[in-house]
Amino acid sequence: MSIPPAAESASSAAVAPPHTPPAYRRKLFWVALLYFSEGLPLGVFFDIFPVYFRQQGVNLADIGLLSLLGLAWTVKFLWAPAVDWARRHRWWVAGANLGMAAVMALFASQAGVPGTPGIVSPWVWIAIGAFTMLSATNDIATDGYTIELLDKREYGMANGFRIGFYRVGMLTAGAVLMISGWFGWALAYLLGTAVFLLNAGLVLLAPREPRRPGAAPGSVARELSLLREQPLWIAALALVLVGLLWPALPPVARAAGWEAVGRWNQLWWFKGLLPVSLMFAGASLMVVAARGPRANLMREGPVFGAWVELLSRPGMIAILVFILTFKLGDAAMGFMVKPFWVDAGFSNQQIGLVSVNLGLALSIAGGLIGGWYVDRRGIFRGLWVLGLWQALSNLGYAAAAWYVPRVVPGADGTIAAADIALHHQLAVYAASGLESFTGGLGTGAFLAFLMAITSRAKATTEYAILSSIFAFSRAVAGWAGGIGAQEMGFAAYFFLTFWLSFPAYLLLPPVRRMLERSAAE
Repeated sequence: MSIPPAAESASSAAVAPPHTPPAYRRKLFWVALLYFSEGLPLGVFFDIFPVYFRQQGVNLADIGLLSLLGLAWTVKFLWAPAVDWARRHRWWVAGANLGMAAVMALFASQAGVPGTPGIVSPWVWIAIGAFTMLSATNDIATDGYTIELLDKREYGMANGFRIGFYRVGMLTAGAVLMISGWFGWALAYLLGTAVFLLNAGLVLLAPREPRRPGAAPGSVARELSLLREQPLWIAALALVLVGLLWPALPPVARAAGWEAVGRWNQLWWFKGLLPVSLMFAGASLMVVAARGPRANLMREGPVFGAWVELLSRPGMIAILVFILTFKLGDAAMGFMVKPFWVDAGFSNQQIGLVSVNLGLALSIAGGLIGGWYVDRRGIFRGLWVLGLWQALSNLGYAAAAWYVPRVVPGADGTIAAADIALHHQLAVYAASGLESFTGGLGTGAFLAFLMAITSRAKATTEYAILSSIFAFSRAVAGWAGGIGAQEMGFAAYFFLTFWLSFPAYLLLPPVRRMLERSAAE
């Protein structure tokens, strides 16, 4: 029996596979691209700059102090509302990448210029500060865009892609580091410039932002009027900003000839503890202000409204402390890992290939497995189980630092690459591989937790606040790590950081309650 053409066509349509959109229109493709763009600047900051400065003879305490410039990631909530209000996340990401390309080009132009060994020039502080501000803006736009793009049921696998390609971005910095060993720092920084420019162009091809649920942010003028009536907010903000800008004081004072400030800056408490204490004091005042009797008037404000909304939730103070401490052990060790490799005599090529690039597969695997585990077992179980695995990397590096001898610096204070015994190389490589894989596991659960407790109506600002708290602990831990590693030695300090992973576990009961409330909404 013959089938009429129309019926045959209908039958074929019925059994034909559904049309699959091309890769560039799929959500996970853009998640991967955006988080590559977000991970690259962090890789430059944590993987390239510490190696570069250590090879220039800068001491560990000053390298740790450079990490305080990363406090820009802590206060990004201040301009997150501008990104939220203006929308056009893709344009923010593209503009930030163009700015970071300019900073890398500046480093390329100065890389071959002779300088005084061990001295960080004022322009370097300013350039790195601008770089971290641009990177923080890139993070705000990327995180807000992603949270609005995804459904909650997609968080697990999407976080696997986020972690994996975030690490790919960081590992690309490792490739740049390897090139610096072969062809010099100037060419390496030029390559970094090209990658940032490519990111800026590609991100503009991403889909438009989805419509935002909920009401638009309130008036800035109205919020400023309320601020004048509640000076506690102004005092809190002033303390945070003074603490943030404090690391820029020494180079400015040196350029202005203020010798007294230069002498004070030799004191660890002046250049580190004081700005950290100012920021802690400002944050504490902000908590008090957000829970005050008139704070509810600011709930609709575009800047501080998200703070009031977050802190008015039951148990939120405990949640903020949990965010501050969950990855404290990992953060305390992180900024000192690359100086350890340099002091052990590894070359730029070895550091880039093994510490950074060969960790790619393990990082992606850890992120994907962590995302899968969270989807199957839930975010709460993922936090405490995968967090335990995350802590193991600190023990691995502590053992490697105890086993592998240090290279003695030269007469000019710099450390040259040395031939390293194979068994010493294998010990450090194993520690690096363990760190890459378990770091991906823990981060998968942590990011899913942050996204789960974020309101979609104020996704950009709320996520910026939550991730800012984590960034604060990372910057402060990096500064303290420089002092700790210099005074205690790498092995003892890395062993200490292992135990810093566990105070957060005391806060798991309120974490469970918060997740249950978020799931019920």
